[in-house]
Amino acid sequence: MEKNNAVAFPHAKSPTGADTVKGFIRFLLGELKPKGKILTPFNVISGWIILGGLILIVIRFAYGLGSITNLSQEYPWGIWIGFDVVTGVAFAGGAYTLCFVVHILNFKKYEPILRATVLNGFLAYCFYAGALLLDLGRPWNVINPIIGNAFGYSSVLFLVAWHFLLYTICQFVEIFPAVTEWLYWPKIRKYAKLCTTGAVIFGITLSTLHQSGLGALFMMASNKIHPLWYSGNIPILFFVSSVFAGLSMVIAESSLSHRIFRDQIDPRHHASFDDILLGMAKGALGALFAYFFLKVIDFVHGSHWALIDTPMGYWYLVEIVGGIVLPIILFTIAILKNNVRLVQISAFITALGVILNRLNVSVIAFKWYSANRYYPSWAEVWVTAAVICMEIWAFRWIVSRMPIMNAHPAFPEVEKTHPKETEVLQWKVSAS
Repeated sequence: MEKNNAVAFPHAKSPTGADTVKGFIRFLLGELKPKGKILTPFNVISGWIILGGLILIVIRFAYGLGSITNLSQEYPWGIWIGFDVVTGVAFAGGAYTLCFVVHILNFKKYEPILRATVLNGFLAYCFYAGALLLDLGRPWNVINPIIGNAFGYSSVLFLVAWHFLLYTICQFVEIFPAVTEWLYWPKIRKYAKLCTTGAVIFGITLSTLHQSGLGALFMMASNKIHPLWYSGNIPILFFVSSVFAGLSMVIAESSLSHRIFRDQIDPRHHASFDDILLGMAKGALGALFAYFFLKVIDFVHGSHWALIDTPMGYWYLVEIVGGIVLPIILFTIAILKNNVRLVQISAFITALGVILNRLNVSVIAFKWYSANRYYPSWAEVWVTAAVICMEIWAFRWIVSRMPIMNAHPAFPEVEKTHPKETEVLQWKVSAS
């Protein structure tokens, strides 16, 4: 006689509130357990990087910025601002770009990668906000623009700080339905979905403002930035570059996720994946053309021909040719030939070009005339690598547990009845 292993609930007694809480706690404890192999090459290498980074962060807060950085009064902003914030926020631009395409323009074919893109953007903002705290001499003052202690209405930083905070909240609202599906909260999910459209519209508006706001910060440093990189159009250039930077990062991230989390993706979406990448390549190409056009106008209008035949001029040509012209050519060929692999290569080169441009504006071409130049210390580079690894770990942990790559398989049925007994059962089964 076969044994019935099904979990049965007594019909005469419904679960109490205490049973629900206990089931929820068991579910969370079960989700904290590692899934998959632990001792993989990536886990070992990134684990050591994170451990070393945490030690360096403790030293930084214990003994000050000078203990592990090469920052000074001459160069108060280094790689933590130039790469983690100024560059990282540009790559997070894929979230608002894709939300605009899916929710506003109604291109639903990009919906399979929307949640992963928004999650990546949300984590980027959270971790880069943490990296920003590392760079502040008095990190506790970071809440001044929020609590009203010396608001500074006329400051660009005030605008960026508030937009940064509000946009992070918008991204959390956009990704929250996935959290409710993971926790099996159908009632809360229904109301969370109602807030998504408003959060998308508000978030897109905030993104256009604070992406350009980052560029506006450098407009006040006209005499400190090399003329080849300084322009009155920096805010516009920062905004336009965030479009192709974000789309390039989405192409790269989606390609990796499609390979690593292949078993979690709906089989119906595998066939359309190449078409999705080619579509994003077209968007990135259009933004690259617009950016290149603006750069040419800036160069001609500024009459900087004489500066080309200088060391910084040669470096400028490397950025323009390698980071803009070459990706335009490669993206064009890839689209005409429907070559997905070339799209991925083009996206990678574009990402390198964005990194180079943002570092040029914020670090390399900043006070280029100074005798004592800033060079990041090994500890600064290590901490930056640790922040990136922590973000990857967080992304992997969430994707492995929440319905990010595909829809929750049982949720449509749950949404019709959502009995509390089923909710507790879901937690118990997941925790077992």
